[in-house]
Amino acid sequence: MTTWEPVIGLEVHVQLLTRSKIFSGAATRFGSAPNTQACAVDIALPGVLPVMNSEAARMAVKFGLAVAARINQTSIFARKNYFYPDLPKGYQISQYELPIVGGGHLTISTNGNDKRIGITRAHLEEDAGKSLHEDYHGMTGIDLNRAGTPLLEIVSEPDMRSPQEAIAYLKKLHTLVRYLEICDGNMQEGSFRCDANVSIRPLGQTELGTRTELKNINSFRFIERAIQYEIERQIEILEDGGQIIQETRLYDPDRNETRSMRSKEEAHDYRYFPDPDLPPMILHDDFIDSVRNSLPELPDAKKQRFIEQYGLNDEDAVQLTATKELADYFETATSATQGSAKTVANWIAGELSGYLNKENKDITESPVGAGQLATLIDRIHDRTISGKIAKEIFESMWNGEGDTDTIIEKKGLKQITDAGAIEKIIDEVLAKSEKQQEQYKSGQTKVFGYFVGQVMKATKGKANPQQVNEILKRKLDA
Repeated sequence: MTTWEPVIGLEVHVQLLTRSKIFSGAATRFGSAPNTQACAVDIALPGVLPVMNSEAARMAVKFGLAVAARINQTSIFARKNYFYPDLPKGYQISQYELPIVGGGHLTISTNGNDKRIGITRAHLEEDAGKSLHEDYHGMTGIDLNRAGTPLLEIVSEPDMRSPQEAIAYLKKLHTLVRYLEICDGNMQEGSFRCDANVSIRPLGQTELGTRTELKNINSFRFIERAIQYEIERQIEILEDGGQIIQETRLYDPDRNETRSMRSKEEAHDYRYFPDPDLPPMILHDDFIDSVRNSLPELPDAKKQRFIEQYGLNDEDAVQLTATKELADYFETATSATQGSAKTVANWIAGELSGYLNKENKDITESPVGAGQLATLIDRIHDRTISGKIAKEIFESMWNGEGDTDTIIEKKGLKQITDAGAIEKIIDEVLAKSEKQQEQYKSGQTKVFGYFVGQVMKATKGKANPQQVNEILKRKLDA
């Protein structure tokens, strides 16, 4: 029986965070009323001319440098001809033979193994408008607000061999463009969109199979499911003696299937030719150097620094550097607390992440700030509260009841650390637990937890757990 190998390449459209469009001065804000951000250039009135937005070029170069790519100091804009109702000019201004970024790579990690994924190119282009079907019975509305919004299309090599590798690459790319502050990465709003090219071939064969393109999928989960479905569909067709048709397919998440949309175009179908209204774009050395000097600490470098500087393991460092905002939160909290970096990492991975996920919030929306978390950890560190009480205080802070010290005072949650007071309560518990003491002394040491539980119950959880354990053990072993 043939063993099949999937071959996957991704084309990712990254909407650049410029304030104006790539060839006009119209705004790029999301969510404005339809057709209120489309100027004469965007709607292709006769006689208008495009003017290149230098900030879009700066952002493209920033990306190229971050992935160790070649920056083409001369690049050319081309007209990509096709006819859609939301494309006013009847062509899209893009780049073809000479893109701004050539080559490059990202390194991904899956199942503990690193793999280098090549990046073929990244080119600048303008976005099209948006067709609206749901609000017009039997008709389609056209919103041209998005027409002319700058995109950086990032094309990978067909280096991925599983849906898991594809998602690892996509998430790495998503993290990178957000670190670089060239894209907000909002998939629901369409500012980070992915097309997946999928083919299969017998394992060991070097020749590529016929590919299909899965178009405009807007979540990591759906992209993974769509690729997996498409792999299984193609294998089934080939094993039944059929042939794969080169086509563009849409993914239906409700039915978890891909459906044919249209036959796949080749480059010649678009009749590319250099745009006569735009001269070649020439980037001087000082421009590229200024972009290089503006690069932030990149995710991989930050991850390695977290491991070396804070003594974190690889898993913690990966999680904490997933977004720049989360990494900043961790470093702010760590610098403000007497507790260890590992303790801060544990609270972020545990309590904080749990609450954020439950309410579908981003770290920037957390009601508990980094300074507040640092104070909470300090109160555990100085034995004012126990770890268990700290979780209760965290919940109160999350619900807006004040900071750590206010909640401790208001709710009387200060930990009992007076050894004499704890010993007195332990004596009272032991006096009522003769049977359990006999069990303990006969070797049933698991009953120790019973005594701890009774003491904590008697003190409403306020007794210092370490002191309780030490005093109990001394008395029971006597």
